[in-house]
Amino acid sequence: MSTHRAVCPRCLRPRSACICALAPSVPTDTQVLILQHPLEVHEAKGTARLLHLSLPASQLVVAETFDETELQRWLHQPWDASDAPRQAVLLYPQTPGEPVASFLPEDAQARAMPLRLVVIDGTWRKSRKMLYANPLLAQLPRLTLTDTGPAAYTIRKAQREGQLSTMEAATHALQALEGWPAQAWQLQALQQSFAGLIAQHQRLRAPR
Repeated sequence: MSTHRAVCPRCLRPRSACICALAPSVPTDTQVLILQHPLEVHEAKGTARLLHLSLPASQLVVAETFDETELQRWLHQPWDASDAPRQAVLLYPQTPGEPVASFLPEDAQARAMPLRLVVIDGTWRKSRKMLYANPLLAQLPRLTLTDTGPAAYTIRKAQREGQLSTMEAATHALQALEGWPAQAWQLQALQQSFAGLIAQHQRLRAPR
């Protein structure tokens, strides 16, 4: 008798923990490229898949190191015939002393090319390894989040104070780049989706 649990082909989770119903459809002018570390793919507490399902203008790619030509295409080239080349911006903290340009949200208003926000999904150690194993990523201008408030990601221990989940960080970044006010339905939809994921995880792990 097989003991394999049925898996949802869309969210890649067991059907008993499917998150598809939690995913809103939030259109954005900014495209989002999620680069996921392979060890995060089946992480039950991960948020990258839900983020991808919630954003029609997103792609999720799983790898630790990338062929340079392939990564260049993911970062800058059109994803379909109706698209155009994009300016890639990496959502990542700026390290003092690194010769990397900063990207400010107000820069988005004056850009000549549409934006593609690049988000690395992995633990702090994994993301650092991915960053420096792929020089094209390390060279990108960086968007650094400030004044985000405390993390709501209570189901997974942060490695450093103030660290956010992939979905939280991307939501904050999109709010800044897209100019969403606090009451914007897009922002609220993503926040409610994230809260739903946490509630589902807690419910499934509760003693019975």
